Amino acid sequence: MFGENRLAEQEVAEGLATRGVAADAAIANLRATGRSKAHLSKDGQLEHVYFPRMPYVKDGNPNTPASIAKLKEYGEYLKQMDVVVFLGVGGSYLGNKVLFDAFGGCHWNTNAKLRHDQPRIYFSGNNLDPVDCNGLVYEVQRLAYLHLSNGRELRLMLVPISKSGTTLETISAFTYFYDTLSKGLNIKLECTVVTDLQAEEDNAPLLQLARKYGWWQFDIKEGIGGRFCVMTDPGLVTMAALGGDIDEFLRGARELDEYCQQVALADNPALLNALLKFLAYQKGRDIEVFMPYSMHLKSLSEWYVQLLAESLGKRLDRNGEVVNYGRTPIVAVGTTDMHAQTQQHQEGRLNKVVQFLEVDNPEEQAVVHNPFTDVPYFAKFEGLDMNKALSIALAANEAALTSDNRYNARFTLPYVNEYMLGQLMYLLMLTVAYEGELADVDAYDQPGVEVYKRFMKEKL
Repeated sequence: MFGENRLAEQEVAEGLATRGVAADAAIANLRATGRSKAHLSKDGQLEHVYFPRMPYVKDGNPNTPASIAKLKEYGEYLKQMDVVVFLGVGGSYLGNKVLFDAFGGCHWNTNAKLRHDQPRIYFSGNNLDPVDCNGLVYEVQRLAYLHLSNGRELRLMLVPISKSGTTLETISAFTYFYDTLSKGLNIKLECTVVTDLQAEEDNAPLLQLARKYGWWQFDIKEGIGGRFCVMTDPGLVTMAALGGDIDEFLRGARELDEYCQQVALADNPALLNALLKFLAYQKGRDIEVFMPYSMHLKSLSEWYVQLLAESLGKRLDRNGEVVNYGRTPIVAVGTTDMHAQTQQHQEGRLNKVVQFLEVDNPEEQAVVHNPFTDVPYFAKFEGLDMNKALSIALAANEAALTSDNRYNARFTLPYVNEYMLGQLMYLLMLTVAYEGELADVDAYDQPGVEVYKRFMKEKL
């Protein structure tokens, strides 16, 4: 991020001493009061911002000892299930998919040993796509038939996640699956509802159903926007289904938050990350490529796209002035997109910051041995360590961009576990909060989303 045609250390130091001090004070106030300057709900009412309280488990916070105990009880209950289908869109899906890919992955649903008695997990309700919906219906029906041949029924849990209980994609899919699969041969269907449990029941259809039928119920708390909710019930239900360590996930976030409060501003990773991106934006870098060198962290990039786009993509600043602020986030994954996007990163417009993410100690190893000894070309692959090659590829991409004075940065995780992922995801949330202060935009509303919703409701 530093160098010719990039940032100078002096301007960063000056930024920390001016905007940085003010931003840090604003975030300290947010932690203490739950209030952000000029932030209101879409209805124009006072709305709290409580995401900084998520890592701290205590009564009165989004996570309480009772709510965490209930999630752990739910995880044990789900061991009785064969299949769980999470139904949500946006923040009710993207963070959950990160957890699944990080701790479950592509082999979860086909490898009973990997699952350790936890259920198969699928996601839907994140698009109005009949092909996708029907594909999952066929898969559940196939599993039900296999269970029938073994003399037992398939136990299926549907989990719609919607604060209002009226989200079109989620409710359409939930209704479709419930209607179709409750009539299915050899399927015992149960439901869990994740919604605003404090809502007026007459205006909360999911809550009405949950209370009528006695389904499991989890809360979407006031003050926790969807893109921040992965560390509360809407996200932690997926961690529970995976049998993951909820305590460690929150501990990672908590210790990151505590660290940021204790160190000097220049050592605060969230503030520094925000300031570097903010200063780069002022120099015309209005695109951010988030590029993990790990296929099972690609969904982290997809979650980050929503976090960055909805939080910082704002027409107006908090004084009502037109600023049209925000970087366009792009998903990439190494090494795949070195063969697709890197040409643009390296020689295209000078409008990008490329954010790399590496894992120092991946969980699995793969060493190539040469089975084609009669063809000389393949001798070079003998003993090739794929993890080492992946690290070399990242370093080469980084060096190439730096050699052309193009902005890039690198996050490094020692390894992927609940603690480290909690640290990283919370760091990114806190970074967005800091940048909202630096740019003086409301990082917690999404008025642009309401525009298309209004047109869509009229047409439907």
